[in-house]
Amino acid sequence: MRKIFAAILLGMILFSLCSCVNMATDTSKNNVITYPKAIAFDDFDAEQKLREENPIDDNFIKNINIFSYDTAQALLKGRMDNFNYSPLSLYYALALLGTGADSETQNQIFELLGVSSTKRLSTQCGNLYRLVYTDNEISKLKIANSLWLNENTGFKDIFVSNAAKHFYASTFSIDFSNKDSAEAMAQWISENTNDTLTPDLTVSPDQILSIINTIYFCDEWVDRFNNDLTQEDTFHAESQDVKVDFMNQTFGSYSFVRGENYTRSSLGLKDNGQMVFILPDEGVSLSTLVSSKHSIQALFEDGESQSGEVVWKIPKFEFGTECNLAEKLQTLGITNAFQSDADFSGITDGIAFISTVIQKTHIAIDEKGVEASAFTQIDYCGAALPNGRAEMILNRPFLYAITASNGIMIFVGVCNDPSVCN
Repeated sequence: MRKIFAAILLGMILFSLCSCVNMATDTSKNNVITYPKAIAFDDFDAEQKLREENPIDDNFIKNINIFSYDTAQALLKGRMDNFNYSPLSLYYALALLGTGADSETQNQIFELLGVSSTKRLSTQCGNLYRLVYTDNEISKLKIANSLWLNENTGFKDIFVSNAAKHFYASTFSIDFSNKDSAEAMAQWISENTNDTLTPDLTVSPDQILSIINTIYFCDEWVDRFNNDLTQEDTFHAESQDVKVDFMNQTFGSYSFVRGENYTRSSLGLKDNGQMVFILPDEGVSLSTLVSSKHSIQALFEDGESQSGEVVWKIPKFEFGTECNLAEKLQTLGITNAFQSDADFSGITDGIAFISTVIQKTHIAIDEKGVEASAFTQIDYCGAALPNGRAEMILNRPFLYAITASNGIMIFVGVCNDPSVCN
């Protein structure tokens, strides 16, 4: 007996949950959610009103970032391949899962998420959702949640209604013994990630619920790269040198950070987010940098801030990744949810526990900007006088992240070989 609880992020996260007892109010009618109304790119008054109506606790933002750093540390350490991960997608999937848990099962989930109550988690997730949701002519950060419910299983009204109200989760009643259900789920994912993800899903007759979260992100650089300056050059991958196209740009007065064995700088995106790049010093491997001594949080937050000329040379890259997160989540403290005595009584009265957690992502950058998906602010007020120079010549393995305007990490990953497109 096992459970299938599927969740998808800016990529795909799959939680699997199964049950043999059906004892709850059946609320599994199909219900497609209407997403928040998008604010125009330059409607600053509407944006300010939105912030006032959806207050976010500073500690909530801090705890999401801690979650992002901790999970990224576990996933990125020692990787020698390209890898992209959406902590925000995983956070939303686990948050939705946690609202239906109880007792020690919920305590472990909430401990990793950094929250203490279902009410606060739901309210803050709803406010954050409305604040970061973006869909205009230039920028998009679209988050979608869905519940795929076994048509022969009863589910708790309070769980389904809370998922719709605070997580904008659409609900679908399906037959998990029918392969057409897997195709419908895959189609939903494809539609909500702008066709960047087309997963090959399978379903099981034992499955009672799939939670799917998708994130689709695209934005343009504030300062776009000139296509005429893009040139082929050598990238020194761990295994061999490869030829790839590099985008080139130089800023006369720009901020950067010097850390122990690395340099960090970022490129602004038009919706006030940014893409952060961390380049190990010559002779320092990325795997060495992403070690216990250099935590992911330290790499992104520590170091000495400087200002000066910054020379950018960035390889164009595009790749996708897929990983099973079940083992990592158990290492991070969520163990009870994977056991047969897990308590998901807030979802159903039947036996339920997680069997799989899968995430699939895609990312691509070019001269125009960034596009990323998963099954993940620039306030320019002048610059300090130049006091240094940095060469962000990313011709060797590097670490990167995409952040929203409020600093929340949407994606984080490592590029070990930009010539690999998978």
